Amino acid sequence: MNIGLVLSGGGARGAAHIGTIKALEEAAIFPTHIAGTSSGAIVGALYAAGFSWSDILNFFKTIPLFNAKRFARKKPGFLNSDNFYDDLKTYFPEDNFEALKKPLFIPAANIVDGTSKMFSKGQLIKPIIASASFPGVFTPTEINGKHYVDGGTLNNFPVEPLIAKCDKIIGVYVNPLKEVTMKDLKHSYSVVERSYKIMVAAESMAKFSYCDMIISPQELVNYNTFGMNNVDAIFQLGYETTKRALEEKKELFKSQD
Repeated sequence: MNIGLVLSGGGARGAAHIGTIKALEEAAIFPTHIAGTSSGAIVGALYAAGFSWSDILNFFKTIPLFNAKRFARKKPGFLNSDNFYDDLKTYFPEDNFEALKKPLFIPAANIVDGTSKMFSKGQLIKPIIASASFPGVFTPTEINGKHYVDGGTLNNFPVEPLIAKCDKIIGVYVNPLKEVTMKDLKHSYSVVERSYKIMVAAESMAKFSYCDMIISPQELVNYNTFGMNNVDAIFQLGYETTKRALEEKKELFKSQD
């Protein structure tokens, strides 16, 4: 049985993906195809390369995202995305999708022409960096003369490449929409931000129907995109939510070979 795993973007909240992987493996469920955006692209790539959930969690806890040495100079962004290449090269010595143990699909958004590109072959590290390059914070990443930013800009839940290839699909969405009232939307920027979040959430949730199981811990609304100090708590939330989801759908993967 081919099992697809879709991992949404979400910054530090992507640590929940690692908890999901741990829970799935404890249930003897091993996804065969992976698609991930942004932090989901990082987790997905490491998992597709054969790293254990504990190795991936260690990556999240030890790679310094916000370091003065990474600040961009004379580039459109606070942090220079190129400076993350060496960190990833340690984990991906063969910089190629074909070197992975599982098929992997990573979207990134072309910041110039506004199109989304799905990377699945050729060089691996730059597409990972591009997909995780949060606009305005990280500089765009150049790949074959074109410049890309966060895949979540246009596709935060990249289920599309898995639909025809997988018998079952598990989706992990780590950007739940926070409940608000009009009292929370006092300023124009609050309304703009809320509108953007609604748009991204709607685009993603419209694709949930392609999945046989959706894991989306609502408690993640309490953690922000760059809250790297909460990695352990977020990881545990992903783990526990997945365990409950698997308990509810015991029969779903019974026929797995």
